[in-house]
Amino acid sequence: MRHAGWFGGAVVLTVASGEVISHIADSRDTNAGAVAGAAAAGSGTLRFVQVSDSHIGFHGPANMDVVGSFSEAINQVNSLGFRPDFVMHSGDLTHLSTAGQFDQVKQMMAGMKTDRVFTVPGEHDSIGDAGRAYRRTFGMGTLGDGWYSFDTHGVHFIALVNTLSLEKLGHLGNAQIDFVRKDLAGLSSDTPIVVFSHIPLFAMYPKWGWSTDDALKVIALLRRFSSVTCLNGHVHQLFTKTEGNITFHSATTTAYPLPKPGRAPAPTPQVVPARQLKDALGIRSVGYRQGDRELAIKDQRLA
Repeated sequence: MRHAGWFGGAVVLTVASGEVISHIADSRDTNAGAVAGAAAAGSGTLRFVQVSDSHIGFHGPANMDVVGSFSEAINQVNSLGFRPDFVMHSGDLTHLSTAGQFDQVKQMMAGMKTDRVFTVPGEHDSIGDAGRAYRRTFGMGTLGDGWYSFDTHGVHFIALVNTLSLEKLGHLGNAQIDFVRKDLAGLSSDTPIVVFSHIPLFAMYPKWGWSTDDALKVIALLRRFSSVTCLNGHVHQLFTKTEGNITFHSATTTAYPLPKPGRAPAPTPQVVPARQLKDALGIRSVGYRQGDRELAIKDQRLA
C-alpha cells in the first residue's frame, strides 16, 4: 500500500498492465499538464470534470460568497479548452437542502458547457428528509436512494450514496451493495471502473465521519478489476491513497477549506486570508483514452 500524504498540486494517474501508478506534481511540474493533455487528445477520448462541495446556501466568514466561487468554478470548467463529456458533482451541492438551494444549484450547473451533468448527494443534501428533496431535483432515473451506473468510452461508472445514515455518516447499506454486486457481475475484469461517492470509501479519518463503515464489502467486489478509481468529496481537500488495484482520490471544494485530520477539534470551516481562499478551492479534470489504458487526473485551483 502506498499512501501519498497531503498535497496541493496535480495528481496524474497512469494505468498500465493492471497497475495504477500515481504521480504527484506541483505547479512547477510540467509533466502533469503534459500527461493530462496526452490522455485528453485524439479520438475515442473520454474527458470529464469533477466538482464538489459547492454548499450553496452557506454564509459565514470562511466564504461570504459561495455562489460567486461556484460561478468561478463553472467558468473554469467552461474555459478548459475542451468540452467535457460530462461533469460530476460529488455532493453537498447545497448547505441546508432547501428547495430554493437545490433549484439555484441546478440552474447554475445548467450553465456548464458539457453534454451531461451527474450528481451524488452529500449529507448536507439530506438534512431532515433522508434525501427526498434531493431526489426530486436530481434523482430522475436513479435506483433506491439515488444510486446508478452508466458506461461511456469503454469505462464503467458507478455513483453511490453513502450519506443517508447520519448517525453512522458513511454507510451504503445492503440494498446498495447488492446493486453493486449485480451491476459488476457481467463485466470483464479488464474494464476500467470509476466509482463516485461523497464520503470516502476508505477509512481516511473515522473520528470525523471521513469513512464508510461497510465500504469493504464493495471494495471486495472491485478487487478483480485491473483498474479502479474512486473519486469522492466531503473532506474539502486533496488526498490520495492507493491499495493494490484501487486508487482513491478526495477532491477539493468550491466553498471553503476544512482542517486536515486531527489538526482541529472538529471539521469546521476554516477561515483563511481572503487572498488565499481561491488557492484552497478548485475543480478536477480527468482524461481517459481507449487503447492506451491511461487515466490522467489533474486538480486545478480557482486562483
